[in-house]
Amino acid sequence: MKFEASRMTNRTPTSFAAPLAGASTKTVNLDRYVPAYLTWIANKLSRGASQHYLSTFDVGIETWRCLVLLAVEGSISAQRVSTVMGMDKGSISRCFKSMQQRGLIRTELGPSDSRVRIAVITSKGRHLHDQIIGMALDRERALLSVLDEDEVQVLLGLMRRLHANLPAVEVATQNYVRAHFPKSSGAPRSEEVHHDE
Repeated sequence: MKFEASRMTNRTPTSFAAPLAGASTKTVNLDRYVPAYLTWIANKLSRGASQHYLSTFDVGIETWRCLVLLAVEGSISAQRVSTVMGMDKGSISRCFKSMQQRGLIRTELGPSDSRVRIAVITSKGRHLHDQIIGMALDRERALLSVLDEDEVQVLLGLMRRLHANLPAVEVATQNYVRAHFPKSSGAPRSEEVHHDE
């Protein structure tokens, strides 16, 4: 039964059930709905990575994401992590606090604004990053193993273009809200968002 369950988790929802009788005729075609595939892939990658990072290195996925950016840039603010990775600033602040308690980072005052706290990676944090990166890159290799090199380059180009186009998506949504739901303020609310590893 466990084998059957694991197989089913990789099916798209269109494989499970027919539409309910009397349901709206407007439905999302999940076989062609790009946000769904992006979400499913990101959620499953994050869940798998988190399980392995916790069991092997005793760190969660958010700590790893911060370590990745810290290893590249050396020092970062919570705002910088939020801008680059789209993580919630509250989650980043809690992550920084935990990382500081474990000696993975130290914090300093911002050079141009003393109200801003800057996280700086320590030698212990760099060592942990260097341990985890092998597993992370191996997971990436496994994910992309169904593509050849040319396809990988095309995929990366498409993903960069989609990422750069995200602000246009928010503008389009705000315009849709104003046109179809004029009584709504249209202001986005914070909510839980899941990301790739």
